[in-house]
Amino acid sequence: MLDSTSGASFSARLDAVAQETEELLDRLLAPSAQPDEISRPRRLLDAMRYGSLGGGKRLRPFLVVESAALFGVPRANALMAGAALECVHCYSLVHDDLPAMDNDDLRRGRPTAHKAFDDATAILAGDGLLTFAFDILSRPETHPDAEVRVRLVNLLARASGIGGMAGGQMLDLAAEGRFAPTAGQVMSEHDVATLQSMKTGALLRFACCAGPILGRASPDQAAALNRYGIGIGQAFQIADDLLDVEGDQAVVGKATGKDAAAGKATMVQILGVAGARARLQALVADAEKVLAPFGAAAATLISAAHFIADRRN
Repeated sequence: MLDSTSGASFSARLDAVAQETEELLDRLLAPSAQPDEISRPRRLLDAMRYGSLGGGKRLRPFLVVESAALFGVPRANALMAGAALECVHCYSLVHDDLPAMDNDDLRRGRPTAHKAFDDATAILAGDGLLTFAFDILSRPETHPDAEVRVRLVNLLARASGIGGMAGGQMLDLAAEGRFAPTAGQVMSEHDVATLQSMKTGALLRFACCAGPILGRASPDQAAALNRYGIGIGQAFQIADDLLDVEGDQAVVGKATGKDAAAGKATMVQILGVAGARARLQALVADAEKVLAPFGAAAATLISAAHFIADRRN
């Protein structure tokens, strides 16, 4: 748990990045077209803005900003990379909520994008946000060195695609028994860990690896942030699974109890509530260990690991 002093400082830093990310996305998704764009269809733009603005903790951009700060990266560069990542994250939420996927009516305490608009518009809004992420990453404002931008584009593409989030979502649908060959299949702890490292963990890992790329960190420093990112990705999903079992829908901002209803295999199901909480604490301890070489400079990232493990929404 965070003490009150460090908790207040962490919350202030998290809120600051959230506000800066909100303002940046608002500017990047403004109605005015970019110089090389013919137009931005207003209904599509409105749906993209609805799906990406006005909510969320912006944890992923925060991790980009804080990991980049370890290497002296200008905040404006880190925020651009964080905004790109947030576009991918928000696209995934818009698509995950669709009737063909998780079929949710509520997200962040308000109607999901397909409820506020319609299914087709929500699909296109998700498509727009995903592709816009790479537009942002490829801009010189993200980093003056084209090689750095290419590395970021490559890493985010892999984190988002078949070997990352999209592949993890497919494994998750299979685990629900959506497809006849996998109906009734029992998933092992290893299977669940692999699924979750792709579906949820891949984007969180990118958030922690983007900073070392932006800052041209040493291989050892990059490896440490990679390990940290893998660990907090696991912690985030376990905490999410616990919220689905124990959380209050009014606080969480989305429906709870859906994992059991859908027959999803989770770490809580495999380890039990007590075992899942013990795993969370072990992951936080490892985060502290792996960041120890950075000293006091990594205090905020260590607080982030505690925040992820202790979150209530």
